[in-house]
Amino acid sequence: MSFATTDLCDDHANLLDDGRLAALPPVFRHYGQRVRFSGRVVTLKVHEDNAMVRAMLETPGEGNVLVVDGGGSLRRALVGGQLGLLAQDNGWAGIIVDGCIRDTDELNACDIGVRALGAHPQKSSKKGVGERNLRVHIAGVPVNPGDWIYADADGVLVAQQKLA
Repeated sequence: MSFATTDLCDDHANLLDDGRLAALPPVFRHYGQRVRFSGRVVTLKVHEDNAMVRAMLETPGEGNVLVVDGGGSLRRALVGGQLGLLAQDNGWAGIIVDGCIRDTDELNACDIGVRALGAHPQKSSKKGVGERNLRVHIAGVPVNPGDWIYADADGVLVAQQKLA
């Protein structure tokens, strides 16, 4: 699918007005080879623990986007190069992390789109603590399982429906 987030905002101003379309604040950095990506949302809520992130990325992605509510933590990375390869090999379109990533060179070599607050060298814990398939808030914007993500060089949009 070819799209521009700017055009989606212009073409769907009514959805912006009533809250069915929202733009994430411009606090996310781009990683991975795909600058532009979109897909249906799968959500996780974790805190400095990426065991559930790995478990999710080990499943078929079917072009979906994994949205990880890491609480905005800047103390540990939730996604690294190995998870980037898992996402790529299992057909995920992208990953959005409200937190940090690591292994940026490895992630940048993966054919996926990644957005994160920044990079941090310290790995996360692996206790398996967290929740999946629930409403999360990413940088203050509510994101529900089944919503749609549209990301490109201009930003990231969250839509409650697939946009034409």
